[in-house]
Amino acid sequence: MIGRASICNKLNPSMIKNSIIIILLLIGPTGCNNSPVEKPASTTQVMGEIDKIRLTDLKGQSIDLKTYQGKTIFINFWATWCKPCVQEMPSIVGAQNILQKENIIFLLASDESAQQIEEFSSTGKFKFKYVKIENSEEMKVQALPTTFIYNKKGNLVFSETGARKWDEKKNIDMIIKISQEND
Repeated sequence: MIGRASICNKLNPSMIKNSIIIILLLIGPTGCNNSPVEKPASTTQVMGEIDKIRLTDLKGQSIDLKTYQGKTIFINFWATWCKPCVQEMPSIVGAQNILQKENIIFLLASDESAQQIEEFSSTGKFKFKYVKIENSEEMKVQALPTTFIYNKKGNLVFSETGARKWDEKKNIDMIIKISQEND
């Protein structure tokens, strides 16, 4: 039987470096994704049903998204450790400010602990309604940031993985178009 010490003695720095590179290449695409992949969502998708999303406030109270019926709902899935998520936040603030007179609800949802989210929000950098997502796997959120936009009827009409500059004119126009459908 080969002991642990004899295996470690046979490893050289080049082998270790190459192994780390291979591991990073294999897991890299599944982490934070900084490149947007725009795909309009189909309202027939399972994740398109707004009542399937299980959100809670930071005190653990369930949030019923039906209370926002008749409003456009912008949900950004993020994490405190996700650099592209945090880099995207100023543009979400900008969009929120530009669209403040529109009938749009902005929610930032994380599956981290309430304490982690509260610590992040206590920095005061970003004024958002922070919430916890309880079923991100069921909602098929596979990378961060991911954004869902639901129309006034509660149908998912936009879904994208990756960061975006939400305060750019083309994105503001898209959100306004979604919010004004069926007016």
